[in-house]
Amino acid sequence: MDFTLPEELTGLLARIDAFIEQEIEPLERRDDNVRFFDHRREDARTDWERGGLPAREWEALLAEARRRADAAGFYRYPFPREYGGMDGTNLGMAVIREHLAARGLGLHCDLQNEHAIVGNNVALLLMLEYGTPEQRAEWVDDLAEGRRFFAFGITEPDHGSDATFMETTAVRDGDGWVIDGEKTWNTGVHAADHDLIFARTSGAPGDGTGITAFLVPTSAPGFEVREYLWTFNMPTDHAHIRLTGVRVPDGAVFGGEGRGLQVVQHFFNENRIRQAASSLGAAQYCVDQSVAYAKERAPFGRPLASNQAIQFPLVELQTQCDMLRALIHKTAWQMDTGGPFSASKEVSMCNYWANRLCCEAADRAMQVHGGLGYSRHKPFEHIYRHHRRYRITEGAEEIQMRRVAGYMFGFMKQKAPKGVGEGSGE
Repeated sequence: MDFTLPEELTGLLARIDAFIEQEIEPLERRDDNVRFFDHRREDARTDWERGGLPAREWEALLAEARRRADAAGFYRYPFPREYGGMDGTNLGMAVIREHLAARGLGLHCDLQNEHAIVGNNVALLLMLEYGTPEQRAEWVDDLAEGRRFFAFGITEPDHGSDATFMETTAVRDGDGWVIDGEKTWNTGVHAADHDLIFARTSGAPGDGTGITAFLVPTSAPGFEVREYLWTFNMPTDHAHIRLTGVRVPDGAVFGGEGRGLQVVQHFFNENRIRQAASSLGAAQYCVDQSVAYAKERAPFGRPLASNQAIQFPLVELQTQCDMLRALIHKTAWQMDTGGPFSASKEVSMCNYWANRLCCEAADRAMQVHGGLGYSRHKPFEHIYRHHRRYRITEGAEEIQMRRVAGYMFGFMKQKAPKGVGEGSGE
């Protein structure tokens, strides 16, 4: 048992830090781009005239940062080598995501929209795993280059955590399908030319099989964006869409007819461990900033750090960070050695605890910093607002706890999540 991180990974972190200092931080300071990160951040990022969508200048800046990271060889770390990547591991991605988030708010890593200079391109990884030869030929290069991407249409107005009860349906019609239904919290549709729509094609509500994923052009007749939903953390790109008689060819089926839930579970499982690592990094940043401030601030003639009322809450948070880090590393390593679904219980543990911990750390940082912490001149309110979302999306923390309980008490008989079949790393 060796908990030492591989030298190639620690060396990569050092090179990433140097790249951030040489390329990304100067870009962040140029042309008043700092407005996207200082007290003006929410207003600067939001196009209030377009329903609260991300401002074009903001998205262009993120794209430029990704382009520079790709040119430097960092962006594609998790991709296979044949697509310019480094065959990155789940452990490597967890370590990198934590490291970037622990640096604080900046152009190197802004989790409000999953942006980071080391890409979390789950769409590409899913395409390589589940796409047909024809789909891979059409999509892989564009996904790797960042020229195109597809959104994910899973949640519905009346169905979120109970995704297998979705009411969106797809009916075979000749050599194609007709899709009807509604999806909400459909992130990124404003910039995606396709939406991965999940619809029931057979079976009964609640069945793990019989749900099929379809790559649907957002320009298809009958595909309508009804509104973008305003959220706690602006800007918003979370759409409510409606599909009315949308026709797609048989070649739009992604991952096999009736096997769409496995695609969802794969997406969630890998994204949840990376999300947990990001939440841990942001939590560590809040703790570190609070410790540093408590040493400097000296009300009543002595540093805040001398008061146990300041020390003990931060000690508890640091203890949780250290314990969580060990579990995240172990879980990611298990996924690398046993397959993406080999540690589903632990993934859920990491995810719900990390997201909760980050909110607690951000809240404590506000308290330690007093009025300044409550202001927008510190990033804690932004961190809190963003990571509060993670306690709901991609499996609410209650659903994560329910899954852990299912394994603990024997209600879940299979190791892999619902809808995942044999040969999937169970």
